Amino acid sequence: MAFRFRPATRLLPAAAGLLLALAPLAPALAQGIPFNEIRALNLARNAAVLSNGGLTVYTPANCMFSTSAATNPCLVRSDADGFVYRFLGGPPGWEAKGLPATTETEIKIAPDGRRVVAILFNGPPRSR
Repeated sequence: MAFRFRPATRLLPAAAGLLLALAPLAPALAQGIPFNEIRALNLARNAAVLSNGGLTVYTPANCMFSTSAATNPCLVRSDADGFVYRFLGGPPGWEAKGLPATTETEIKIAPDGRRVVAILFNGPPRSR
């Protein structure tokens, strides 16, 4: 049985896809943000999207796309009990169009960033 050489070009699309998937994490990792904080933010954002009908009808606030945990205005609390995020959301493009938010979400994520502990609030924006 002879060895068949397979061109590396088949691997290029997979490698490119992996690099694109990891690219958003690069700034956070360069700043030394632990993976559990990145996971917690991503899980909170995705849980809110699912709870509010999906990306075709709901988009969370821009702060939920920022991985700089220490300075993220959506991060209300981070301690041994986990992460609590509070953020607004609305129809796709609501922030860019200057539209008011239609939803406020407050969500608690486990300290390891792998589990939603509780959705503390998910409804019309509360007055502050």
